[in-house]
Amino acid sequence: MTRGDVLGGVTTFFTMAYIVIVNPSILSSPGTGIPFSGALTATVLVACSMTLLMGLYARLPFAVAPGMGLNAFFAYTVVVQQAVPWQVALGIVFWAGVLFLLVSATPLRERIATAIPPGLRLSVAAGIGLLLTFIGLRNAGLVEADPATLVRLGAIDFRAGFLLAGLLVAVAMMRRGSPLAFLTSIFLITAAAWGAGLADPPAEIVSPPDFESVFLKLDIAGALQLSLLPAIIAIMFTDLFDSLSTFIGVATASGLTERDGTPLHLRRGLIVDAIATFGAGLAGTSSGTAYVESIAGIRMGGRSGMASVVTALCLLPCFFVAPLAAAVPAYATAPVLILVGATMFATIGGLDFSSIETSLPALVTVVMIPLTFSITQGILWGFILHALLYAITGRRREVPAMLWTLAVISAGLLMLER
Repeated sequence: MTRGDVLGGVTTFFTMAYIVIVNPSILSSPGTGIPFSGALTATVLVACSMTLLMGLYARLPFAVAPGMGLNAFFAYTVVVQQAVPWQVALGIVFWAGVLFLLVSATPLRERIATAIPPGLRLSVAAGIGLLLTFIGLRNAGLVEADPATLVRLGAIDFRAGFLLAGLLVAVAMMRRGSPLAFLTSIFLITAAAWGAGLADPPAEIVSPPDFESVFLKLDIAGALQLSLLPAIIAIMFTDLFDSLSTFIGVATASGLTERDGTPLHLRRGLIVDAIATFGAGLAGTSSGTAYVESIAGIRMGGRSGMASVVTALCLLPCFFVAPLAAAVPAYATAPVLILVGATMFATIGGLDFSSIETSLPALVTVVMIPLTFSITQGILWGFILHALLYAITGRRREVPAMLWTLAVISAGLLMLER
């Protein structure tokens, strides 16, 4: 283990440690029924074990943890909106991981990856960015429900002030390259809220991990319903997009590639990501994925899998901070959600708006995700529109057979949701 691996592993930990607080906060939102302490333990379990596996098996300096966007889809769309019991929702995550593993271990991975238009990949990320931004604004009270206009401007109170302060602190630190930007924003807002009596500090700082409430509580059989198949497919595809984008983007930016430009150990990395998805279902959280924040650790010298081992070791103490994390108010995480959303929405700059048959499916995908609170709807409508519009505009030969297959499957999945 080199000095660079140690520095890189620690840096990666600090850049993605915010997920230890943010993920259980989302999963335990009102209406889900998921205990915060159990969700935190599951989050740390997946992050620690899968990051370790990424380092030892895939030999890559990538951290793995429950993914932003998919956690919101899991909590707000599947559990709250569709009224799926959280145990069944965990079963959905499990089966999505099984499908992802089958795809990753076979040549089907390459066929699907090459068939999906770049514009749809980018639009899915942008749509998830809008969804996270919307959730952040709602947590800060700036957006609320309205029976006539669906949403409206909410109360501008102390939460809005904290949101602005948190954004200013985080952005200033991000511009200086600090890996502590997100955590500092969360901690400063929380401390200010405690000091002003706007939130209650914890009665205790540490507690034993909660392996009772959600661990192995998934309903695997209950998730095997035709009506839930769209959610399984959506999670699998979103994981695949996210993983491929992360591996390709980070590996290219850091030089961790083969001579032909292929990311190092891509197949092993995707297998670990797949295991992180069905493993998350077993642990009691939304699906895990490789984190793009790993680029910070790579730039600090973490070039091998040992950097991931260091990151995993740094995560171990997080098992015991559930009381402290539970005392963080929802509006304290709002700046992080908005900033992560802005980062993901930036992919919209790569979209091609020169032709309607390319831009319209991308636009519909971007808009459908936040308006329906469903990644599923964005992906399915994107596949269908892209194939059909290319066909009627004389570009049928540019649509691969695999994409036609995906479009037909998408139409069938939409029919199941009726």
